[in-house]
Amino acid sequence: MDVTTVADDLAVIHDGADVRRYDDLAPDTDHVLDGVPVHTLERPAGELLCRFATVNDVHFGEIEAGRIDDLTDGPIRRSEPGADPYPEVMNHAAAVEMAAIDPAAVVVKGDLSVDGRPEEWAAFEACYRAPFGERLHVVRGNHDAYRHQGDYAGDRWIELPGVVVALLDTAIPGATTGEIETEQLDWLDAQAASEAHDGGRPVIVMGHHQQWIGGPGGTRSDDYFGLHPDSSDGLDEVASRRPSIVAYAAGHTHRHRVRPMRRAGIPSIEVGCTKDFPGTWAEYRVYEGGIMQVVHRMSSPDALAWSESCRNLYADFGVDYESYALGTLADRCFVIST
Repeated sequence: MDVTTVADDLAVIHDGADVRRYDDLAPDTDHVLDGVPVHTLERPAGELLCRFATVNDVHFGEIEAGRIDDLTDGPIRRSEPGADPYPEVMNHAAAVEMAAIDPAAVVVKGDLSVDGRPEEWAAFEACYRAPFGERLHVVRGNHDAYRHQGDYAGDRWIELPGVVVALLDTAIPGATTGEIETEQLDWLDAQAASEAHDGGRPVIVMGHHQQWIGGPGGTRSDDYFGLHPDSSDGLDEVASRRPSIVAYAAGHTHRHRVRPMRRAGIPSIEVGCTKDFPGTWAEYRVYEGGIMQVVHRMSSPDALAWSESCRNLYADFGVDYESYALGTLADRCFVIST
C-alpha cells in the first residue's frame, strides 16, 4: 500500500489496482484515511495564480521495458500481443489526467522517443499537441538526439501567471550524458536578472538531465550519468546569485528524488518516468507565497495494470526498482519556497 500523492487538500492511496482518493482535506493537518496516517501539505500564502504540469521519459516507440543494451537479464516487460503499446497507454492516461486540471502549460522534459524516428515524433505529437496546443512546451533528451537529430532542440523561456519556467536543452547529440553550455548559463543568468528587475516572478529551471551534486565521498567524473559536474556547478553558481531561481527539475533517472544544491540551497528535483513504474506526472500549483509540487500516479485501469507489472524491473541486476523509482513521499510532494 502506497500513499502516492499528497497536497494541501488531497491524498491518494494505491493498494495494487485499488485507488483511494480523498478530496477536500484540510491543509497542514494530520488525517487518518482508512487507517492510514497522512499529513497534508501546508498551503502557501496568497492566491492560487496558476497550475502547470510536466512529464518526462515518455519513450514513444519503446517496446521493451527493463532492457539494458543487449543484455538478456531482466525481467524485461512487453505489451501483450494485440494490446496497445505501453507508451501509448501510459502517455494517453497522463494527458487525460493533466487536461483535467486545465494547466496553463504542459512541459515535457525530454526522452519523447526511444530513437528519434519520425513515427515516434508523430505519436508524441498526436498524444500531447492535440489536447494542449500552444500550451505544450518541449525539449529533447538523450534518446531524442542519439543520431544527432535537431528536433526539439534549444532553450525556452516560458512565462506563466506568477512563475517563469526556464526550459534548458541539456542533450549532447550522440551521447547519454548531458551538459549546459556556458552560453546557456549566461542566457539564464541574464534572463533571471531581468525577471527579478522587471516582474519579480520566481523562476523554475527545467531540463532533461539531473544535476550532479558533490559531497563527502562524491566522485567527480566526465562520465557522470547526468549533467556534467562542470555544468552542474555552473547552474548552482547562477542560482546562488539569482534568488529569483527557486528550483531545478529534471527527469532522465526514472526516479523521484530531491536534494539541495550545495551553494544555492534550492531544491534539485528528479521526477520519475511516465512510461513504466510508478507511471507519474507532476503538477505545480503556483501561489503568491510558494509553489507546490504534487506528483500523481496515473490511475486508469490499463495504466495501473502496466505500471504494477513493472515494479520489479532490473531485479536480475540486484536493483530494488520499486523503492528507487517511487522514492519517498517527501521526494514527490512538497512546497518550494519563493
